[in-house]
Amino acid sequence: MTELFRPLRLRDGAGEPGRKVTWLELFFDLAFVAAVAKVGMPLAEEYSIPGLVRYAFLFLLIWWAWSGHSMFSTRFDTDDAIQRGLTLVQIFIVAVMAVNAKDALDSRSSAGFAAAYAVVRFMLVAQYLRARCIPESRALTTAYAAGFGIAAACWLVSSIVPAPARFALWAAALAIDIGTPIVTAHLAVHAPPDAAHLPERYGLFTIILLGESLVAVMHGMESQEDWSVSAALSAFLGMLFAFLVWWWYFDGARGAAERTIGSRQDARAFVVWSFAHLPLYLGIAIAGVGIEHVVKIATRGSLHGSEPYILCGAVTLLMLSLSIIGATSDRARQDPMRWPRLARQAAAALAPLAIAPVGDALPLVALVGALTAVCVCQVWLAQFWRATRDARVWYAANASEPSLPM
Repeated sequence: MTELFRPLRLRDGAGEPGRKVTWLELFFDLAFVAAVAKVGMPLAEEYSIPGLVRYAFLFLLIWWAWSGHSMFSTRFDTDDAIQRGLTLVQIFIVAVMAVNAKDALDSRSSAGFAAAYAVVRFMLVAQYLRARCIPESRALTTAYAAGFGIAAACWLVSSIVPAPARFALWAAALAIDIGTPIVTAHLAVHAPPDAAHLPERYGLFTIILLGESLVAVMHGMESQEDWSVSAALSAFLGMLFAFLVWWWYFDGARGAAERTIGSRQDARAFVVWSFAHLPLYLGIAIAGVGIEHVVKIATRGSLHGSEPYILCGAVTLLMLSLSIIGATSDRARQDPMRWPRLARQAAAALAPLAIAPVGDALPLVALVGALTAVCVCQVWLAQFWRATRDARVWYAANASEPSLPM
């Protein structure tokens, strides 16, 4: 039974037995992914550079709001009625953010988006002030409350300031928001996130975003009246692409594996792993919208102008992010071949950028097929390259040995 009030306690960060993502946390994640889908609707209609800039900025704020709540809940045991009430209010405010994200960044609705985001951040500040009663985490919670509070005030003031001065306030607020956990990363050693719980949160959010990519492909399929081979194959390749990203993240990059923080080096690797999810999620979302667009026009057109660059750039972005996430895992950091493997994956990640200049001349099914083929190579590099190399070494060593007499 849920208590009305329960004093906060700091989790030990070592992965409590049975510590799993709660149903409330999963419900919270679904609300944020719904907001991401809502914000992405204009991008599906205008797959262009201005649409991309607008979407990327709004996506960044939604992700940062989600990340702030996730980081707090993984550090502190707070499942009482007060915390559940705060969570419900945050879900509602996120909905307010989403419905104010349909117009240009200099519009009145974007001011409402910034004001709603400020409220979400002030609520996070209140949660960290509540956690200051724990001596072990007082330095971290004080720094977070101060940094996030100053940034939230800037966001709130920006909602009543016209553009372009509004944009200057946004830049300052965003720098403070993101800079706070980076500057105070060393304090995480004394108040570490849960080693198993937080990666599971990120993994579930990844799964949900990939599910949105599948929904995007389905939307593209719905627009087809007379199915052609190219349209059907483009849709299948789009789903295969999402499947390969899932494979690479969970098996190759071990993105949801436990992340222990026992030293400053571990804390730095954790910060890199955490921040690498932003470009990963952004790349997944933008690529998903692009593939939806490809499936819709598979039988009657091709990509034009900046469209192939946006799609291929999104694929490069998510591949670079997955390469970095894989390099920061506990197992990869103990691998002497970590840097050569990362270099190979980064080189392969640049391949979509080489495809982009000819993307408007390629058949759409060939474009999606080429991007999917690069992803197949990345999965092999991430999971099977070392096993293949070790097998060759073993075979060479054993083939040279003389056979034993029977």
